[in-house]
Amino acid sequence: MLTRSECLKRYGSDYYIQQQVNSGQLFRIDRGIYSEEEYVPEIAMLAHKYPKAVVTMHNAFYMHDLTDVIPEKYDFATERDAAKIPDKRVKQYFIPGAFFSEGIESIDIKGYSIPIYNKERMLIELLRYKTKLPFDYYKEILLNYRRILPRLNIQKIQDYALAAPKSNKVFDVLQTEVL
Repeated sequence: MLTRSECLKRYGSDYYIQQQVNSGQLFRIDRGIYSEEEYVPEIAMLAHKYPKAVVTMHNAFYMHDLTDVIPEKYDFATERDAAKIPDKRVKQYFIPGAFFSEGIESIDIKGYSIPIYNKERMLIELLRYKTKLPFDYYKEILLNYRRILPRLNIQKIQDYALAAPKSNKVFDVLQTEVL
């Protein structure tokens, strides 16, 4: 994928970019985003468009196979002082700076690298947002976490719980409901 400025460097002007689009050599995926492939997953396009954002919450639970509920919007986390993402397809979560970078990994979706929080970090996010999620949805994901708990890194989970905002509350819920 290429941004408009990358296309300008490569092709020289908007006229030549449009020539590439008209000839089928380049495809306009979204405003200011172009690709040499006709079909690009929307989440990959959004991740490219907002490179400082990380996939979180509903999308991360779905992508980690912890739920079968398909998200209606794309959930992205950014640092607390980041600008608001103006895209209506995106729900933005503002995370404190030190905690934001904990647990970021990349997954591959049809050849595109997407930044996403790992399963251990998402368990902490589940516990942090427990009261804001529908009860059935929360229970489904929690039961799936209990099922895969032996494959998770417990030390990472505890480290993330201690680093999280309101860590005492998160750690208590972690001890009572998960471990």
